[in-house]
Amino acid sequence: MSQAAYNTSMSMPTVASLLSRPTCIRISARVALLSALLWAPVAGSPASDSVVEVPLLATIGANDRGVFEVMIIQWDRKSEPDPIALEWGKTRIKFLPTYVQALSRAVQYAKERTPSVRHTGTLWVHGVAYGPTSTDGPSAGAAMAVGFIAVFKGDTIRRGIALTGTIEADGRIGPVGAIPDKVRAAAREGCRTILIPHGQLSDPRWRLAGLGLELNVTIKEVGTIEAAYELMTGRSL
Repeated sequence: MSQAAYNTSMSMPTVASLLSRPTCIRISARVALLSALLWAPVAGSPASDSVVEVPLLATIGANDRGVFEVMIIQWDRKSEPDPIALEWGKTRIKFLPTYVQALSRAVQYAKERTPSVRHTGTLWVHGVAYGPTSTDGPSAGAAMAVGFIAVFKGDTIRRGIALTGTIEADGRIGPVGAIPDKVRAAAREGCRTILIPHGQLSDPRWRLAGLGLELNVTIKEVGTIEAAYELMTGRSL
């Protein structure tokens, strides 16, 4: 997934335009292709004037390489329905119940953190991976919260940065498993900064400092959604 969030009134980009955009990091061509496919208008969905692309990190069974998923959030900013409605668009990810619960918590938290925004209209959520996968969801909760806040505020998510962690009710980022697998997946697709929950960098099971050196990436702890948001968008909440 190209680590961009496109948050403006626009026409949908072509694959060529995505690949030609200047960036200081390597972005996988297959990720750009997947993102471009998701940008195509979804049958029955409204034309979106606010779009954010969010990197999600996951694992597949015993595969120690992890998987890199793309979530694209579209918001039409219409006055109806009121309150805002959440709809599913294109997806190659099987959303398990825990994923849907985490997504709902992320939307609710984003609404609470953007009280000046009128939360009406429809949020369309599109998800894609290289092949059909499933994800349990809680470990993507923090990244989803950042994405929903960004789409409400009109901010963008920087290229080359990804986040893993659960979202707690008070905005703290909770611990997750399989961090080395997720780091490998992020590094493979061009990320150079991977944010993980506070207190997990020194976990003796994983030797993350050494893995970071091996993959030439920075693995950084982050304790709250607020702190993650500032690192991923360059904006404060």
